[in-house]
Amino acid sequence: MTLRKGKKLSITIQEHMAIDVCPGPIRPIRTISAYFPRLSPTSDEMGGGGRGGLLTPLLPGAMGGGGSLSLQSSMDTSVEINSSDSDDCTALGTLEFDLRYERASSKLHCTILRAKGLKPMDFNGLADPYVKLHLLPGACKANKLKTKIVRNTLNPVWNEMLTYVGITEEDMHRKTLRLSVCDEDKLTHNEFIGESRVPLKRVKPDQTKHFHTCLEHPPPLPSPTTMGTALRGISCYLREQWENEQLHSLEERGRVLLSLQFLPPGEGLCVGVQRCAHLAAMDVNGFSDPYVKTYLKPDTQKKSKHKTAVIKKTLNPEFNEEFFYEISMPELSNKTLEVTVWDYDLGRSNDFIGGVCLSCHSQGDTLRHWMDCLKNKGQRVERWHVLTNELPRSVSHE
Repeated sequence: MTLRKGKKLSITIQEHMAIDVCPGPIRPIRTISAYFPRLSPTSDEMGGGGRGGLLTPLLPGAMGGGGSLSLQSSMDTSVEINSSDSDDCTALGTLEFDLRYERASSKLHCTILRAKGLKPMDFNGLADPYVKLHLLPGACKANKLKTKIVRNTLNPVWNEMLTYVGITEEDMHRKTLRLSVCDEDKLTHNEFIGESRVPLKRVKPDQTKHFHTCLEHPPPLPSPTTMGTALRGISCYLREQWENEQLHSLEERGRVLLSLQFLPPGEGLCVGVQRCAHLAAMDVNGFSDPYVKTYLKPDTQKKSKHKTAVIKKTLNPEFNEEFFYEISMPELSNKTLEVTVWDYDLGRSNDFIGGVCLSCHSQGDTLRHWMDCLKNKGQRVERWHVLTNELPRSVSHE
């Protein structure tokens, strides 16, 4: 009897150790729990530090029922290969990339280098991988960037640079970059392989930071009953639809570069609409036909409206137009500059893309830009602003 128990214990421990090193079926784990409850998977065995299994597959038994894991769009889920709590490989693969933020040009350069050991997704045991980038929180379609597709490989090499324009220092402190590796499927929806999330505050201005991370499962969907299926076979399409709904209140519609200059001799405000970047696509062709309108409110005489030209079929239009408002400094301190971006549609109402308001009652970058203009008379102050999906109350639908 002693020998039989010892043999059973030895076999069970070997199976448990094998799962820690090379993720496999979950049945050995359940066998261990039945014979020896104290050997049930702990948070350390699931990836260390309670990170929710960064280095091993997320087991339904480890997360079920209680629903202790919640979605955190900006959490840092990246595990670097050279860190102390990482293996040389994972079940989903690894991703290597560089990030560099140029403060002067407000650009974030993302160089996608390569991936290794990706999970096979096709019947031939290979995959057709590509990488998608999103900035969280924010609208997925407005700030999505994508690499080329590399066919029939589990070790793709891209060496491709993707650039975000109009990224402010405030964005670098509060935004998270999500890198999703997906497999293209021409017959059905593209399939999700794994992802890595990096808080941009980890990137110092004007310095290139190299990352070599383990790909992970995305944060689980809220429903425990569908969690196992979602983690095993969730498609990129379904995931994006759900996250769009979750982030609707935080939705961003792109960026606009504005210049403000108060001219003391004639006393007036010069507003420059330079360009927009990463606008939301409003047309079925995946583009928009954008133009910009500016108002100085309150506008009792209805004379403050200015409008740029329409730029066809683009999400990154350049306008380089300036508008002048004849107004004194005391009057300007009680005004609000409303800037809205629209998609032109022939024969029907134009679509609202996004807007931003600048005044003494604004917050963050908009307030700083407005106050810098008032304090520095005669100087041209230029700054990027985030366009939100909230339509200003005083603006009517066109």
